[in-house]
Order: sequence, then C-alpha cells, then structure tokens
Amino acid sequence: MIDTRPKTLKIRTPEGVTFTYTLAGPFRRFLAWLIDTAAVSAATMLLSTILMLGKLISADFITGVTILSAFVFYMGYNMVLEWAWRGQTLGKFVLKVRVIDIRGLRLQFSQIAMRNLLRLVDMIPLTYLVGLISLWWSPLEQRLGDLAANTVVITNHAAPLPDITPLLPEKYNSFRDYPHLEARLRQHTSPELRTLITQALLRKEILEPKACLSLYAELVAVLKEDTPFPEAATFGLSDERYLRNALESLTSQK
Repeated sequence: MIDTRPKTLKIRTPEGVTFTYTLAGPFRRFLAWLIDTAAVSAATMLLSTILMLGKLISADFITGVTILSAFVFYMGYNMVLEWAWRGQTLGKFVLKVRVIDIRGLRLQFSQIAMRNLLRLVDMIPLTYLVGLISLWWSPLEQRLGDLAANTVVITNHAAPLPDITPLLPEKYNSFRDYPHLEARLRQHTSPELRTLITQALLRKEILEPKACLSLYAELVAVLKEDTPFPEAATFGLSDERYLRNALESLTSQK
C-alpha cells in the first residue's frame, strides 16, 4: 500500500519551540512550474515579436536572441521573484506553495540561486526525470537543487492559531495610530512568522528566561527590518510588548 498522506517537516528552535510544515507534493509543484513556464514563454514571445517588428536584424539573430532571452528570463524570473516574494513565484503563489530554508532560517539569495541553477540538472532529459527521481528518493521531497541549497517546498496555508486573546496587549496598542504601517506589517509578515510569534508568546512560562528574551529580541528585529514603526509608537516598549502589539495588528482587519 502506498502512503498518500502529506509529508511534514518539523523544525525545533534552540529555545525548544517546534514548528511543523506540510511539504508540497510533486503534482502541486508541477502545476506551479507550468504557470511559471507559461509566464516566461509569454515574455519571451513578446520580446521576439518586438524584434521581428523592427525588421532591423536577421531572422537567425532574432532566433538566437529569443533562445538566449528564454534562458535568462527563466532563471532570472525564478531567482528575482523567490527573493522578492519570500520563496514564491507567480506559480507558487497561485498554488499556495513556498520555498523555505530547511532549518527555518531566513532564506538567503545564495540558496535561491543555487536551487535554480541546478534546475538545469534536474530537468535532464527535458522531462524533469532527474528531479522526479530525487523527489521520490528524498524523505523531504527535495530535488537536487533543494538538496544542494538546503531548502524545501512547503504548502503556504496559514496554520490555525490558538486563542490569542490572552496574548494581546492589555493597554492601548500604539501601533493602531499608524494604519498604513499595520497594513504593511500584515502584508510583509509570513504565516510562518506570525505562528512563530504566537508560539513564542504562548511558551513564555516554559522557555528559559534568557532564551525567551533572546528569542523575543530576534523576532522584534525581523519585524523592525521589514516594517519599522516610528519611535513615537515604540518608545518604552519591551520586546514582549512589541510582539503583543504586532500580533494584535496582524490579527486585526480594521
């Protein structure tokens, strides 16, 4: 009997917090690849059409430029979007999958470049046979590019959150004075990071005090990097209070 249950990846932080991610299966990844390939093909055809309308260069040169641009567009498309969209391309966004670091760390551009450059090997012989064999052999469904870059592809469904009412700030949330920054915070904070903030606050009494303070500081640094609130909103806030304010802003739709 074939086990059809989705595979999972469990990441345990140094502070003892464990997070579980559902790995994206080959079929969903294939559909995402088809969408991305269609997008790149459309861009390549548009460039070819523009060059042909110019009628200033030979047909052979246009063919060569088209082939070269298809390769550049394809590699650049995946690298740029996965970097800018935190592990997603257009196809991955539509199919709700995402590339992440296998250790749960911030995805680096070098990892994105590695996994996409090795796509050329995974595609051999133009049917992704090498990649499919690697997906089947790998316990975490990684193709060769993922194995080399220490990445995995997960489903991007937001994990159900527990009752977070006790975690929200007891006093006025100063972040509410900046609705445009709250909107940016919701846009730039991934479901995984929101879950991490929630779990970190829930486990305050379980974690070692020193480890807890360190974890809170790291989470606040990540939030500030993407969405810096003005000093008027953060003055005097502890890292814990900062996270509680952010969590309320993330879960509020007002």
